Amino acid sequence: MTDLLKEIQTRRSIRKFKPDMVPEEVLDQIITAGTYAATGMNGQSPIIIAVTNKEIRDKLSKMNAEIMGSNSDPFYGAPVVLIVLADKNCLTRIYDGSLVMGNLMLAAHDLGIGSCWIHRAKEEFESEEGKEILKSLGITGEYEGIAHCILGYVDGEYPEAKDRKENWVYRIR
Repeated sequence: MTDLLKEIQTRRSIRKFKPDMVPEEVLDQIITAGTYAATGMNGQSPIIIAVTNKEIRDKLSKMNAEIMGSNSDPFYGAPVVLIVLADKNCLTRIYDGSLVMGNLMLAAHDLGIGSCWIHRAKEEFESEEGKEILKSLGITGEYEGIAHCILGYVDGEYPEAKDRKENWVYRIR
């Protein structure tokens, strides 16, 4: 088995993180992997917002929790949140952003960083508060939130893979 196949088969969603910050050089490698995701006709419609500022991270957590109807931390204590958005005018935006998320999570795993896909970015960035965040960063245009990739060091045991379901694959020969 190649290293890539091993990484794909062993990556798991992490829901408990240590508070330690991911080093900038490691974070940069993960983000770079995201920028190399396949996109429809190489349109590169997604953008990534890297949040390491605790105040903004906590604000996003609160926004996300309110959308979810909860007062818990939907980011599970992860110190880093990568927000993937994509140009609303691009027909493949959701697929493009999903491929970016896959690359981010696989690169994180390869570098010893835990990750998890968190929903509700769409609702966050449709809100006035979300639009203000984009505006404050100088992001212009119409963007749809695709997902959050939370990152951090795993606190506890790394989860084992569950057995694959039967009838996952059908072949036409």
